[in-house]
Amino acid sequence: MAVDKQYESDIEEILDHYFEKASEYLKILCDVKPNRRTGSSGNREATDFFEKTIREYGYDIDATSFATLDYICDGATLTHGDTSYEVYASPYSLGCDISAEITTVSTVEELENTNCEGKILLLRGAICDEQLMPKNFVFYNPEHHKKIITLLENLKPGGIITATKKNPDLVGALCPFPLFVDGDFDIPSVYCRVAVADELLTFQNTSARLRIDASRVPSSSANVMASLNRGKAGKIVITAHIDAYESTPGALDNASGTAVLLLAAEMLADYRDKYSLEIVALNGEDHYSAAGQMDYLKRYGNEMPGVLVAINIDDVGFKQGKSSYSFHECRPGFDEKVEDAFRKHEGLERGEQWFNGDHMIFVQNQVPAIAITSELMPELLKTVTHTSADTPDLIDCHKLVEVAMALNDAIRIL
Repeated sequence: MAVDKQYESDIEEILDHYFEKASEYLKILCDVKPNRRTGSSGNREATDFFEKTIREYGYDIDATSFATLDYICDGATLTHGDTSYEVYASPYSLGCDISAEITTVSTVEELENTNCEGKILLLRGAICDEQLMPKNFVFYNPEHHKKIITLLENLKPGGIITATKKNPDLVGALCPFPLFVDGDFDIPSVYCRVAVADELLTFQNTSARLRIDASRVPSSSANVMASLNRGKAGKIVITAHIDAYESTPGALDNASGTAVLLLAAEMLADYRDKYSLEIVALNGEDHYSAAGQMDYLKRYGNEMPGVLVAINIDDVGFKQGKSSYSFHECRPGFDEKVEDAFRKHEGLERGEQWFNGDHMIFVQNQVPAIAITSELMPELLKTVTHTSADTPDLIDCHKLVEVAMALNDAIRIL
């Protein structure tokens, strides 16, 4: 009986240790200034913290920097006569100060037949249903998005206003959302609520003034790749993206996943099995160019055939519901083996596959993957993701510890 009590006391002490670490990591990552957007000073502060922390556990570190783009924005204004209308500068938009006639387009067909060179082009309706993928984005870029971008570049409006509604599957809880988030698209643009566009319709073909105080800033960022046993025949990769969307603390998306990486790194510091272990804080999932993911593929893509499995963690730890895991392209028998380890943890359950995370850069290269998130992620996308509401109080750090322990168990049986 005394042995059992001592065992329980030791377990409780270990759990308390990791809970305190998780709380500390979450606070540090969410408190960097101005935020964790790729290319910002806060992002570099976050990656420096991650590197310093994980290095202490004996990992070999690669934090090679890559070129990226940051931006500065002091706001945007739209005026017609003496009346001002609420608009928001699109992230990475160029600055402008133009007075020009407003002309309106609602469909691609209308856009093909409009003359808007030098004018202020108001996009509303069906053409604004989906956020347009950046023009040079390589992972997913549908043809109808490319067509709209090409048309706009050929038509050469002086500036663009877009009126958007909510679209949580693509942009999280933002409403309105920017139609353009693209440092390679050079037509100045703002976005607004549909109600504002309705008012602007009454001024069509009259002159308005659009001013955007913004500039692009060449910058640098880094992934942080920590490895053990490097050079062995195969490897296990665990990832989470350390960056966050502009103007959000990014607690669930994805300070929580980054904290799990650090917890798992401590638990696995003595791992010396037949595989190499790679823990990677990727930097760019919420950046228009996915610069960190592209840099990882450029420098380590040739090692993809040797990856046994890639495990991606994103939006974990929500205080409601369980943690959810899904398998992607795993061979028969493999998922059962991992699931046996995960079943030891009551807070984890198998869920639906999802396809808009960093595990997909591995799946697209024929690497089996496991994605771990919150059971209620679809609801979070509608209410929290990419907004200032994504704060640490939404997270139960016990769940972060549980996910890290489940990873520890699974990796040691592979």
